[in-house]
Amino acid sequence: MPSSALVTERRSLSREEVTRYARHVLIPGVGLEGQERLAAARVLVVGAGGLGSPALLYLAAAGIGTIGVVDADVVELTNLHRQVIHTDADIGRPKTESAEEAVRRVNPHVTVVRHDIRLDSTNALDVLGGYDVVVDGTDNFPTRYLLNDACVLLGKPHVWGSILRFDGQVSVWWAGHGPCYRCVFPDPPPPGSVPSCAEGGVLGVLCAAIGSVQSTEAIKLLLGIGEPLTGRLLVHDALRQTWDTLTVRADPACPVCGADRTITELVDYLEFCGIPSRSAADADAVPTATVQETAAAMSSGEPPLLVDVRGEEERRIARIPGAVPIHLDDFRSGAAFAALPRNRRILIHCKVGGRSAEATRLALAAGFTDVASVDGGVLAWIREIDPSQSEY
Repeated sequence: MPSSALVTERRSLSREEVTRYARHVLIPGVGLEGQERLAAARVLVVGAGGLGSPALLYLAAAGIGTIGVVDADVVELTNLHRQVIHTDADIGRPKTESAEEAVRRVNPHVTVVRHDIRLDSTNALDVLGGYDVVVDGTDNFPTRYLLNDACVLLGKPHVWGSILRFDGQVSVWWAGHGPCYRCVFPDPPPPGSVPSCAEGGVLGVLCAAIGSVQSTEAIKLLLGIGEPLTGRLLVHDALRQTWDTLTVRADPACPVCGADRTITELVDYLEFCGIPSRSAADADAVPTATVQETAAAMSSGEPPLLVDVRGEEERRIARIPGAVPIHLDDFRSGAAFAALPRNRRILIHCKVGGRSAEATRLALAAGFTDVASVDGGVLAWIREIDPSQSEY
């Protein structure tokens, strides 16, 4: 059923704005009053990346009065196949700065508020508290759980989207009206078990499909029209070009929105997701080798065994010569250890060092003593040893 409008305040429109939004004003359920409420609305978009790009553009074009954008990253070349608010000229610039300029090009009547920060438990409530709706365009589990819990505590709807390769999902998490994110996904997956877009890839145009649905849901919530995706999970398969709807329900035992809730304030979400803090990571550090040390060792008379734990698709983009492919999954299962020599030094690398550190830790636990992770991975190799190869 339609919900009550989140925004009842109205801002008068100029003659130019009425002309700009005329096709909205003609729609029953929106009209001039609805457009004036959109002009008074405040929407926060978390992440100026793949999902945030179409969301920001369409929310701006729709006439949302104030759009906040949260992102602490800078634009990289690998972003540009899907993050359409950024261009080649923006590489190296803060994403929020590039996003603000893109929004202003689309609609100069929109106010953009930049938040050049990483949200955490110390600042999320303050940032989210100033907005009517939160659009979640993040790509990591700690921030997703953080946004969910903050929205529950603030009583705000959380328009969530997720993409990977050819698949996408969308829902509206809103405690009291339907389930929250924790109701449906109570536990985060083990660290490293779900590949990120940087590891698994994503079809660029999929972002437009999912991000535009998120924008639609935000506008519906603001105006109180239609049936929002509360209690429903929309699943998109771009290869089959299908949209499936799953019914999801609130969990009465949910620790953040259930009757006997145990989470009444924001927690450490890195710890909750099993990601060690910097101090814990330092205490659990593995032996490392720089790419210069790796290059010297590989050209010596007794080269080490260099192991690449990435997937085949990654190896096709860039590689360190002489590396033997053994996937990280084989280290996790133990199958890799039968192929590793115990009387020879072993160096392990991945893209940037995270997966190779895990593989090194597993090898050490299996009794291998002369093993190290290549610090910075193949990207460091490209930047410092062989710049002729492509980054990704």
